[in-house]
Amino acid sequence: MHAQDCQAAAPPAPPGPPVCDCVAAWWDMVERNLRHTVPSCRGEDAKGKDRGWYEAALRDGNPIIVYLHGSAEHRAASHRLRLVKVLSDGGFHVLSVDYRGFGDSTGKPTEEGLTVDAICVYEWTKARSGITPVCLWGHSLGTGVATNAAKVLEEKGCPVDAIVLEAPFTNMWVASINYPLLKIYRNIPGFLRTLMDALRKDKIVFPNDENVKFLSSPLLILHGEDDRTVPLEYGKKLYEIAHKAYRNKERVKMVIFPPGFQHNLLCKSPTLLIAVRDFLSKQWS
Repeated sequence: MHAQDCQAAAPPAPPGPPVCDCVAAWWDMVERNLRHTVPSCRGEDAKGKDRGWYEAALRDGNPIIVYLHGSAEHRAASHRLRLVKVLSDGGFHVLSVDYRGFGDSTGKPTEEGLTVDAICVYEWTKARSGITPVCLWGHSLGTGVATNAAKVLEEKGCPVDAIVLEAPFTNMWVASINYPLLKIYRNIPGFLRTLMDALRKDKIVFPNDENVKFLSSPLLILHGEDDRTVPLEYGKKLYEIAHKAYRNKERVKMVIFPPGFQHNLLCKSPTLLIAVRDFLSKQWS
């Protein structure tokens, strides 16, 4: 996969000493599979620049989003490129990553592995961003990766600057059982047990509903009314859990979008960028 995110996109430079316990081979993979898209206002400045310029640009004061995509395809899927364009036009740096096992990335996509990948990218970015805030943005499966990573960072005493969860589920068990394509099999004898055994075997949980109880970072939940892949009820439930658990209730917000955007197309909503910038600007003021 070699699709460009936008004209000004280029991967960051390979790091010096890693900021977390990652092997060199992982960073070789990141060099190929992490795409940095600068704010469109810096597009002309970025033309022809080398990787060092892009790395230094992370300190320019424009907020940064580390984007963690869902389970289908890769970071260059059309709806993801569209979201990156919207965020770039809105003044954000966007770092889009393909985890291990996705796109051109090598390895097997396990829950632990995807979480480590997200932590490494976040810490790599924070080490180069100066005082510029960095937000973890997860979509669908990526919401589980985002809250897993945020919980680990919280426990290390380094809370994430902000978290955006787009179309989140409560946990992977619930999401799998209620996934529309699986509902027709729910009454087949032994189906649920087989499914749960598979999840246990691979240790796949992505417990958003438990993770948010331990977070203090500003948390924004985005969900569409007509999302049939991860129904709105799960986003609402997650918001209720988080709002109850957070000491500072103003740090938790949910925005529900009207029908028309389903699971992947909130990027088409004219109010998406407004909602995100409004929330983050209040939290980071």
